[in-house]
Amino acid sequence: MKLFVPALAAFLLAATPISQASAADSGHAAKTRPAKAAKSAKAGKSTKAATPAKTTKTAKAAKAGKDKAAKPVKKAVAAAAVVATAVTAAKTIDYDGEQVNFAEWQAVRDFADEMAAKHGFARAELDTLMRQVRFVESAVQLVKPAPPGKPKNWQAYSARFIEPIRINAGVRFWNENAEALERAEATYGVPAEILVGIIGVETVYGRDTGRFRVLDTLTTLAFAYPEAPNQAARAAFFRSELENALLLARHENIDPFSLLGSFAGAVGLPQFMPGNILKYGVDFDGDGHVDLRGSTSDAIGSVANFLVQHGWNPRDTAPAVIQASVSPSRAWEPLLERGLSATLRPDELTAAGVTPDIPLPEGRLYGLVDLQNGAEPTEYWAASDNFFAITKYNRSYFYAMSVIDLGRAVRETRDNALL
Repeated sequence: MKLFVPALAAFLLAATPISQASAADSGHAAKTRPAKAAKSAKAGKSTKAATPAKTTKTAKAAKAGKDKAAKPVKKAVAAAAVVATAVTAAKTIDYDGEQVNFAEWQAVRDFADEMAAKHGFARAELDTLMRQVRFVESAVQLVKPAPPGKPKNWQAYSARFIEPIRINAGVRFWNENAEALERAEATYGVPAEILVGIIGVETVYGRDTGRFRVLDTLTTLAFAYPEAPNQAARAAFFRSELENALLLARHENIDPFSLLGSFAGAVGLPQFMPGNILKYGVDFDGDGHVDLRGSTSDAIGSVANFLVQHGWNPRDTAPAVIQASVSPSRAWEPLLERGLSATLRPDELTAAGVTPDIPLPEGRLYGLVDLQNGAEPTEYWAASDNFFAITKYNRSYFYAMSVIDLGRAVRETRDNALL
């Protein structure tokens, strides 16, 4: 089976429309910053490089320890691929990647063998593809844990998202996509304001979808993930997402180099990883394709489907969070260690000294959520399963609360404008 289309050169020249935006991680705009060479790029490679590369420290580190080159493919096809990819990259990406010839790395060759055996990809075309992939040092640096710094501050975090520019953009997005939002709410039971909140927090309604080539970042993080306690698990995750990106490109018959996204490989208005596009993506506009980059309807339907598949309860129409006060006895502290799920009955919260601002509806379970405010008092909230469904999108209380607050602010602003 061929890689994506019969002629590789034609395939690489057939770029699809892309969003012109700056790099963004899930819900958090991420600017590329200069970084030192990644020592981890050396790990796990074979022992001899076969092609020249740039003379930067990063390129040298990434090249070190390769084995002999794989068998060459036709020069004319390879040349066409180089030209096509260079033209596309010059117009769309805003970072400097290192040409390290991933096709020579033993781990990458093993991956290509697996893709050929498991999914029927043409092995030679995979080699040609991987020769065009670049090592992205900034992605390596950006996935590293942030150094210890200031205490968490919910109010400061919230101010980045609940602000006039994003709210006004949300009103425009809602007005322009009112039919799709209404249909998604009726189909999935997820309120329009939650869908608007997620897309607004993620990409400012498509403005900041990312300008990293997904194949570059996923390959870099799959095979050169930085040293960390969870290095093996994270590298395996990105290897899986690289597999999914290639499957997605073949399924949608698009140039894989046209897939742009965040430094971690998230794509489109809702910033789905390729695996989530395949698993939860919805053709909500009925054109036969799942397009989270160009179709706002597909983005809206896919977000709603994701939330329902991760625990959103359409029958629960009560607020997802209710603010509460806590007693000085601190008997409630162990309730903060229950993970990202609602496991507590209202009477259990009350017995531990948690007093909601309004009575909690019976028949629901809750979790106790703390939003730290630096030197200011921490906020406490009783959260339902619908709140925790949002945390499956991004595992952060701050993130989920920002989605709720932004969606509410957009709805209120829109409603006031309609009066």
